[in-house]
Amino acid sequence: MTIRNLQHLFQPRSIAVIGASARPHSVGATVYANVLEGGFNGTIFAVNPKYDTLAGRPVHRDIDSLPQAPDLAVICTPAATVPGLVARLGARGTRAVIVLSAGLDAPGPDGTSLRQAALDAARPHLLRILGPNCLGLLVPGIGLNASFAPSGALPGRLAFVSQSGALVTTVLDWAHARGIGFSTFVSLGDGSDVDAGDVLDYLAGDPGTDAILLYVEGVRQARKFMSAARSAARAKPTLIVKAGRHAEAAHAAFSHTGALAGADLVVDAALRRAGMLRVLTTEELFDAVAVLARPRPLHGPRLAIVTNGGGAGVMATDALVAGGGTLAPLSAATIAALSAVLPATWSHGNPVDIIGDAPPERYRDALAVLQAAPEVDAILLLHAPTAIVPSAAIASHVLPLLRSAARPVLTAWLGGDSVAPARRLCLEAGLPVFDTPEAAVQGFLQLVQYRRNQELLMQVPAPLAGAAADRAAARAIVAGLLARGCLKVGEADGKALLAAYGIPAARTAVAATMEEALAAAAAIGYPVAVKLLSPDITHKSDVGGVVLDVEDAAALRAALADIGRRVARARPDARIDGYTVQQMVHRPGAVELIVGSTTDPVFGPVVLFGQGGVAVEVMADQAVALPPLNRVLAADLVSRTRVAKLLAGYRDRPAADLDALCDALVRIGQMAADLPELAELDVNPLLADSRGVIALDARLRLAPVAAGTDPLDRLAILPYPDALESTVAWDGASLVIRPIRPEDGPAHQAFFAALSAEDIHFRLFAQVRELSPAQLARFTQIDYAREMAFIASRVDAAGRAETVGVARVVGDPDNVTGEFAVTIRSDIKGRGLGRLLMTHLIDYCRARGLAELVGTVLPDNVRMLALGQALGFQATRQDDVVLLRLRL
Repeated sequence: MTIRNLQHLFQPRSIAVIGASARPHSVGATVYANVLEGGFNGTIFAVNPKYDTLAGRPVHRDIDSLPQAPDLAVICTPAATVPGLVARLGARGTRAVIVLSAGLDAPGPDGTSLRQAALDAARPHLLRILGPNCLGLLVPGIGLNASFAPSGALPGRLAFVSQSGALVTTVLDWAHARGIGFSTFVSLGDGSDVDAGDVLDYLAGDPGTDAILLYVEGVRQARKFMSAARSAARAKPTLIVKAGRHAEAAHAAFSHTGALAGADLVVDAALRRAGMLRVLTTEELFDAVAVLARPRPLHGPRLAIVTNGGGAGVMATDALVAGGGTLAPLSAATIAALSAVLPATWSHGNPVDIIGDAPPERYRDALAVLQAAPEVDAILLLHAPTAIVPSAAIASHVLPLLRSAARPVLTAWLGGDSVAPARRLCLEAGLPVFDTPEAAVQGFLQLVQYRRNQELLMQVPAPLAGAAADRAAARAIVAGLLARGCLKVGEADGKALLAAYGIPAARTAVAATMEEALAAAAAIGYPVAVKLLSPDITHKSDVGGVVLDVEDAAALRAALADIGRRVARARPDARIDGYTVQQMVHRPGAVELIVGSTTDPVFGPVVLFGQGGVAVEVMADQAVALPPLNRVLAADLVSRTRVAKLLAGYRDRPAADLDALCDALVRIGQMAADLPELAELDVNPLLADSRGVIALDARLRLAPVAAGTDPLDRLAILPYPDALESTVAWDGASLVIRPIRPEDGPAHQAFFAALSAEDIHFRLFAQVRELSPAQLARFTQIDYAREMAFIASRVDAAGRAETVGVARVVGDPDNVTGEFAVTIRSDIKGRGLGRLLMTHLIDYCRARGLAELVGTVLPDNVRMLALGQALGFQATRQDDVVLLRLRL
């Protein structure tokens, strides 16, 4: 389940407290008091056979004696009673329950855990359970405090969702002291039914929520969580604190990749891919709340600092540079404008030190100049108290200007009681307020990182170079290896797999004997590299099993003899299967990299990139990403490593061919997604320079997949579904109908440009001349787990693929209803393409299990209305639109 019946949880019209009590400090007494005192204007029931009245209100003996089924029930009774209460509430018609009780892992009378018994009791009624073992729920906007939190929450537009009840109470206290309000406060507890993904889906569509903050300790259903997170992050700022950064288990991995791709790196990659912002500490969490609760759009990373003390400005600058931020370079025009309103002794640069004796007018004038400066993206106001002007007077003077600021303005009032009134004034005005320069800079850097994550969702990648992957050949290689029982695969077969995906690799041959090695070297051509081939030795160089630059046959004989002696001393127990003979690649100045894939137990396949070579684990310079990748995502993966600076070129070293490197990473991601048996892949080193990339070594580990297993189940993000591609004859030509891809961005922009103003109005209900980057990304970078867009593509006279039509559907999180739209290029309408695409879409939706398709059409869109009627849609007039509905 996802958001089914969650409206009864978050917007109930009536509530029952099961186990309401008068016993001081009990959960039942606290919850009932909170419900009564919260100001909830719906119907409130109390249920407990021990009382006739509580707080002057009647108490019902049991659920059956309630005059009506409550929308929401809060269970405060012992764990053993929960399954029966859930069953009874479901039968009465209640559709949402909050279970505060702990201890539901204990077995019930039939041996099933109480938790599972409660879920089984809820399922026939589609009743949703929040908890168990949770603190409860607060929805301040409707006065709902269905929790045993020690205090309520102020109404606002920030949602907070937590797997930790203790953190809920901490944030409540902190936010109340700072005047920060919330739309929703949710304690998930054990999340047996309603989990973080469900709540994200609900809050993404909640008009009362502007930003979402999550605290999670673990993710169980990666695909569901990622789909919900991507949907929420596209709609509104979404922050997450993921606890347990150092909880990953140390284990012996077959490859460097498996050892380096720690669990927390994978979590970080997943959250980045979802467009969320991760914060790491409680302090950062509070800073993030302060910024997100009062959002202003951030258009770039350049920060201007205004201060009345040079020391504070230096501290802020140090924190900004250390955090990878950018100090706004003030233009000559901005410096001249500041010089006109500041004394001659001002700093004449950024930070803008306006001198300690600054009166309120000087603050206002400096801030006004910086707000008008195009090179400034955000402003930080630092103030240290002085005896000359009260801090509150300064705050009062600048607030009218700052309230109307179009860019983020952060404030840090340094000190204690003397600056408290200024802090309060800024909080009341909706400005982020911090206690130290470092905390303020951290808040700004969080905004910058969030913006970068969002930009990744809006980039349109270029298509890959080279031939498409030969998936059939790759699957044949894997099948052959499995048939031979070969699970730990050496470089020769590993390079064959790379070749199937178009990744350049050095020519390699396997030789069982010295004579075969000599023959292989002659075929490849000297000089060669020769390496030991042993299933028992992971890192060949550690035992002297590698010899480079072998110039001729005599040198090869000597090298093999030396390898044999060294291995006999170091590992006399090791099995020796022979040798690999490899083309000796001379790429002076090339950077040694590691690329590969491994499998995370929660998020499935991940792609790793970093600095390679024999010291790869010592350098520990790596980043990971979830497949599938495109060039934009691959470039971001590279940018998150230190070795990226070497790849950019330096002194007389030209930059590496980053397009070739990104293409290789994309293809590694394809391999990881395509081959469910691929448990680990290690390409180390992959050489990269201005000529491109080439793999010198490749090893992999396979793991058989159980029969009947869906190979896509292990993927957190569904890859492009190429099985849905088809070629049809239309209008005397060949037409490809296929799912849309991010790389279709330019063709989709051209398609939109070819639409008439009337067709754009029919599609968007507005007049738009061209798609913005965000709109283009939203149309082309879709989540195939939630939506589908089929495009009709043909080759134009210049040999380029052009989009001539698109039909799309966005399913609800419950996979019940899909909202559709279809658009045909204006100059080819009336030739049956709309019917062709819609038939394709309807067949897909039926196969996916959707119950119905709905679409909103303007009454004067007669072509679409006629097409809907021909396809069996029912038309209903609603206000100024027509609703088309088709039961599937």
